[in-house]
Order: sequence, then C-alpha cells, then structure tokens
Amino acid sequence: MADVRLQAGEHLDDLQNGYFIIQAAEGFRYGIDAVLLSAFARVKEGENVLDMGTGTGILPILLAAKTRGRSFTGLEIQEKSADMARRSAAYNHLEESIRIVRGDIKEASALFGPASFDVVVSNPPYMTGSHGLVNPSEAKAIARHELLCTLEDLARETARVLTARGRFYLIHRPFRLAEIIRVLSAYRLEPKRMRLVYPFTDREPNLVLLEACKNGNARITVEKPLIVYEKPGVYTEEIREIYGDGR
Repeated sequence: MADVRLQAGEHLDDLQNGYFIIQAAEGFRYGIDAVLLSAFARVKEGENVLDMGTGTGILPILLAAKTRGRSFTGLEIQEKSADMARRSAAYNHLEESIRIVRGDIKEASALFGPASFDVVVSNPPYMTGSHGLVNPSEAKAIARHELLCTLEDLARETARVLTARGRFYLIHRPFRLAEIIRVLSAYRLEPKRMRLVYPFTDREPNLVLLEACKNGNARITVEKPLIVYEKPGVYTEEIREIYGDGR
C-alpha cells in the first residue's frame, strides 16, 4: 500500500474487498446505500464513469473493484472529503483509474464538457430543506439535505455529461419517487430499471434504486424487492452476497 498519512480524527476502514477507505470519525461516513448502488450499477468494459457527489470516494473504489470500467471520476464540493478520497485512491494504488475533482455538481458540464461519460452514478442528498432537521455538522448536513444541489440540478448536469445512450444510476427515497421520475424524464433521462429496498419483509420500502437511459424509450422493468434483514442485526443472504464478506 502507498505511504499515505492519516490526519487527526481519521480512520482507515477495510472494505473487505482488498481495498481500504479513509473516513473521518466524526464526519459523514458511507453506509449501505453506496454498497447497494455499486451492486445495482452496470459498468461495461472500457466505460468512463462519473460519481456526482462522491464524498470520500466510496463509489469509485467499489466500482473499480468490481467492474472493468476504464476510468472513475469522483466530483465532490467539500475539500476535506475530496482530499480523503484522493488519499484513499493513492493508498489503494488506484490513481491511474480514479480521479477526484473538487467542484460543484451544478457546474459538472462546464468542468467536464458535454457527452464525456458513459455512466453517471449518484447517492445524493435525500431531503429537501423542508424535510426534517438539518444536522448541525456541515458535512453531514450537505450529504443529507439539498443545501448545495437539488435533484433538478443533478438531473440537468447528468443529462449534459452523458453520452447519447449513457446510463444514470441513482439511489434515493421512495417518498420522492414520483418527483424523481418526473424530473428525470424532463431531462430525457428515461427510467429503465427500478428496485425497491425493504429493511424487513413486513416493512415499507425505505430506498429505491433506479437506472435511467439518456434518450431511452418509455419502458421500465421493476425488479424483485431487495430485503436487507432476515431479523434485527442479521443480513439476508443476498445482502451478504452483495457485501461479499460472509457477514
């Protein structure tokens, strides 16, 4: 592993796939959302991928580990998170395939140019400013609430940076599903696959995974439900397979 120094308050976490990630003990840390999105996204050999709002770079690392994409770019507005993502890429010797860019999602097309990516992925803030209490931690608030970027900003810039038949992979909350589909369709990002994620078999879904195709036809496939827990604290077999670590 590369000689990468940890800053005060940072941890090096084992991803159980041969790679590691640097995270702040008190900052926003990746969760199951990113893991599920990395499993849902389809990246073909030689494709170029952009992660909008990469945080500490979890999605580029996971996708580099499990796909044969050519390049993985993470766009992140917070310098501290972007710096951790860069050092994580260096620690894992992934500098040739992973590039971290500090910048605003609202300016993605200006930064990268039109039709510059085959695939865009995003685990964006789920809440608008009117949904729930905003976390007093700035990093956590930006990650959870649409303080710096709205769903429409994300859709607009995704449509601009994608190639003509490029694909967009998104994880979000089901209570915003109607809005999500409306906004994506407005920018010619046609929903093609959807999968609802349920914490338990007898609960309502709390996450939704979506694939949209730029300039695609109006036809969507709804996949079987994904159940996270067999019982409290025990993952289902499918979730254990997704993690790939036998937990």
